[in-house]
Amino acid sequence: MKQKNYDRPAAVAYAEKWALSRNPAYYNFDPVGGDCTNFVSQCLYAGAGVMNFTPDTGWYYRSPSDRAAAWTGVKYLYQFLTRNHSVGPYAHEVSASQVLPGDIIQLGSASGEFYHSLFITQTEPTILICAHTFDARNVPLFQYAWGQIRFLHIQGVRTW
Repeated sequence: MKQKNYDRPAAVAYAEKWALSRNPAYYNFDPVGGDCTNFVSQCLYAGAGVMNFTPDTGWYYRSPSDRAAAWTGVKYLYQFLTRNHSVGPYAHEVSASQVLPGDIIQLGSASGEFYHSLFITQTEPTILICAHTFDARNVPLFQYAWGQIRFLHIQGVRTW
């Protein structure tokens, strides 16, 4: 297996282009629970250039009915990124001061259920995000409310 750099500028450019609209190559999941993690996965794919087609635990999108749970599910994306030792992007949880543009934020309730994924487009002087479901383009993170928050730093991408 080979390592490659995660193309942060490409991922951020994708996020900024599609934050307030929908890429017709992907289904809009807003009517069935929300599009936030689908959008974040699209951004990640723009920077990674490779999907992981492992049944059950992979990260991929072919169609609305042929996709990995990690492509559209908040907790499943977290599990994929933090446990992935195969093809695709991989990440670890860091503090807010350690994130870079192209990284991910997930918001959760005080009881511990994470429910929303955001894509970081800027970190200085303040963190700005792009998101779907509640569409946002370069909005300051401080405009959001949460019970818990976690920051995922994309470390790299593995390919064959």
